[in-house]
Amino acid sequence: MSRFYAQAIEATVSAIMQPKPLPTSGTPVVAIIGGGVSGAGVAYHLARAVDDAHAAIVVFEPRAELGRGLAYDTDDPAHRINVPAAKMSLQPDDQGEFQTWIDARDAVACDPEARRSDGQIFPRRRLFGDYVASLLKPLMDDGSVRHCRAAVTHVERHAGRWSIRDDKGGLTEADIVAIATSHPPPVAPGRLTTLLAAHPRFVADTTKPGALDVIRPHDRVLVIGNGLTAADVIASLAERGHDGPVTAISRRGLRSRGHAPVPQPLYGDFVADAAHSAVSLLAGIRAAIDAAKAQGISWHGVIDQVRAQGFDLWQALPMAERRRVVRHLRAYWDVHRFRIAPQVEAVLDAAITAGRLEILAASVADARIEGERIPCTLQPRHRRPPLERSYDAVVVTTGPAHGGILETQPWLSALAASGHLSLDPTGLGLACTERSEAIGPSGAADPSLLISGPLARGTFGELMGLPQVTEHAFFVASEIASKLRLAASNAHPA
Repeated sequence: MSRFYAQAIEATVSAIMQPKPLPTSGTPVVAIIGGGVSGAGVAYHLARAVDDAHAAIVVFEPRAELGRGLAYDTDDPAHRINVPAAKMSLQPDDQGEFQTWIDARDAVACDPEARRSDGQIFPRRRLFGDYVASLLKPLMDDGSVRHCRAAVTHVERHAGRWSIRDDKGGLTEADIVAIATSHPPPVAPGRLTTLLAAHPRFVADTTKPGALDVIRPHDRVLVIGNGLTAADVIASLAERGHDGPVTAISRRGLRSRGHAPVPQPLYGDFVADAAHSAVSLLAGIRAAIDAAKAQGISWHGVIDQVRAQGFDLWQALPMAERRRVVRHLRAYWDVHRFRIAPQVEAVLDAAITAGRLEILAASVADARIEGERIPCTLQPRHRRPPLERSYDAVVVTTGPAHGGILETQPWLSALAASGHLSLDPTGLGLACTERSEAIGPSGAADPSLLISGPLARGTFGELMGLPQVTEHAFFVASEIASKLRLAASNAHPA
């Protein structure tokens, strides 16, 4: 567990950091909106932390099982976790639990490609969802956690509590709400959606089930984006037998990197003399990579150390510099930090070698529909003239549209309109304090409304990788448990 989370959890019991009392009526109710890894993690750790407090924990999640979310609810055999199983866990202090779970069940016996020659395991993503669901099942069986299989439609503050309505007609009253929804889906750049919406093979959202079914084996495909989702799409198409040419474009033409051939030690210290600007942070990382290389350590060890110290580094940067990092360096960080599984990397390498995959630093300047064809004008980043290309399918795999999170669901926009939520100034999600308490437009934090997972990234700096998501879920659960205990002690003073 990172130093920040260990210290923050310890601090929840100190007098200085004690949370404000929360009104409760009988048994306190905690509602968690979103049942992916983040929401399931909060429910799991909270149930274990307050088993003597008799709190009711309800998770709103339309999917059949808790713990899957978008990432781990896929049946696509090409979709693999991009971190070795030995580093995947719902337990911040036991990174190897998932691998132990796999070994105990021989869970990759039917997936021979999962186990690499060095012993590392990169299983299909659905298997991690199976693991998380298995941890939640006993808690649901004994009533510690209740899964409300419904989508939230409205949330409002009323008489000191939260009223939550869902699409099944239910009404739940809660004392504490944790927002653990996923990041918003990608948005096609420019006017692309308007120009191509009528085409049967314009795929604007690859997260929808069967989204790639419309692409035929020999289609010429334009993939807009070059990150993990783009890699998944290209690997999925190859798994389906697609052999047509693929062009993958992004502003900088950066392809997601792979893992080191062997595990690398952490290298560097970025906290002792923390950078206070994006430029100095970048210079420090580059210098560390050069120094590591001289000692036979790859850049992977440096980037992993930056990730490990990420919270402290982020806090040292003024807001203006955080915005510069997001605007200018985020793309470089993402392709080095969020690495693709070796199996996916092999598919991309083979496609490039065969001349079927072209990666360009370019944008779509224009596009139109001509029958079944999609003629596109691509504007290269560093040269002219534009490239005129014709495709049979266009797939959007740009990153999450964080700036549009409040518009993705009506209940979120309603909470913002009523003064309970606001966008984080970095543009990475929802504003919250270092206690993960939501901050409204007035700048005031609400101790009964918390943000868990990637939507808190603007405050915590790194909440997209699984280890950080699980650490943050544990942290949020600890915060809630502390609030419940304080409320109970105030209601029944010694």
